Amino acid sequence: MKIPSGVSRVLAESAEVAWSAYRDAMGRYSREERLATSGIGGDGTPTYFLDEVVERPVLEIFETHGVNVLSEEIGWIDRGSSETIVVDPLDGTANAAAGVPLACFCAARVVDGVAVEGLALWLDGNRVWWAKKDQHIVNTTTKRQTLNGAAVSMLRPRPETFDAWCRVARRIDRVRVLGSSVLEACLVADGAIDAFCDAGGDIHRIVDLAAVDLIVHAAGGVLIDLHGRPLTFEPDLSLRWSGIVAATPQLAEELQAELLNIN
Repeated sequence: MKIPSGVSRVLAESAEVAWSAYRDAMGRYSREERLATSGIGGDGTPTYFLDEVVERPVLEIFETHGVNVLSEEIGWIDRGSSETIVVDPLDGTANAAAGVPLACFCAARVVDGVAVEGLALWLDGNRVWWAKKDQHIVNTTTKRQTLNGAAVSMLRPRPETFDAWCRVARRIDRVRVLGSSVLEACLVADGAIDAFCDAGGDIHRIVDLAAVDLIVHAAGGVLIDLHGRPLTFEPDLSLRWSGIVAATPQLAEELQAELLNIN
């Protein structure tokens, strides 16, 4: 695993220790140990043992650099810095804990309330995505503008999203449910799939979206909320979004309309 040379030290070092901790844990602990839960995290959802193992060395890096932290598991750490790292040390924990190799580390640097750099790392593969605010856009998406015939990843359908999920599934050519929002968003940036979405379940937190927003935009794609809510970096993990990531604004708008059932 090689981090690009231009990545800031705080993001590069945190990604490297997350990768090492993850690889060590996957070899050291059984499936049952990885799947054990140890309480409720900062986002209000159960924390897996594997989450804690990966997050611990990452938090030590942030402490060394003296930055604030907003993390899915630990929540908000205020060190009085102008810089905050918005991080999910292990996105796709249920996959990873079970042994499914689809999980990511992701982190964004937010300076004075503005996201300036985002990094994502596929923990089981040799793929890294990195972007900075206002960098030159190199369009690597599929550039698809229409939903019919598209390849779309979606979060798994829930009772409240089932009808919307099925409306999209009926129109597209391929549907995937990978279980890692960060990985799926980055695959849109790569041009591997046309779009990714939460079909209206308000599942995404800012830790899921901050880094990939920069990465997708740098690739020529877009990230919007189903209901038009802007991303904010408030230290409040109760705030949720239904993120839509798409190769083009036209595809994002068509996907939004289908999910909302706007004829």
